[in-house]
Amino acid sequence: MTEKNKKGKDGEEEAASFLTSKGYSVVETNFRYQHCEIDLVVKKNGWLIFVEVKMRTGTAFGPPEIFVTRQQRRNIRWAARHYLFSKGWQGNVRFDVIAILRSDLNNEITHFEDAFH
Repeated sequence: MTEKNKKGKDGEEEAASFLTSKGYSVVETNFRYQHCEIDLVVKKNGWLIFVEVKMRTGTAFGPPEIFVTRQQRRNIRWAARHYLFSKGWQGNVRFDVIAILRSDLNNEITHFEDAFH
C-alpha cells in the first residue's frame, strides 16, 4: 500500500470513528461502482448518508473540503444512485463531507452535513 493510500485509509477510519461517536452507524466503507467510489455509507435517524472524506496536512492551498471537485460530486452521486437502486432504499438521502486537518498536535475534524446535492 502506498503512503498516500495509507493516509487516505487512516483518514477514512478516523472519520468513521468520529461519526460513530456521534451516533451514526457505518453501513459500508469504500463502496465502488465502475470507476466511482464512496468513502463511507452511514445511517442515522432514518437517513442514508454518503460521505466523502478529505484529509490535508495544511491549508496553504485551502481547507480540505474545497478539494471535493465537481467531477467527484458527480461520481459520488452516480455511485449513490446505483447503491440506492441495488439496496432498494426508499428513505431520505444526503451527501456529507468530513474534512480532516492533520497536524502534529491533533487532528481537527469538521463535518459538513448536506454538503452537496
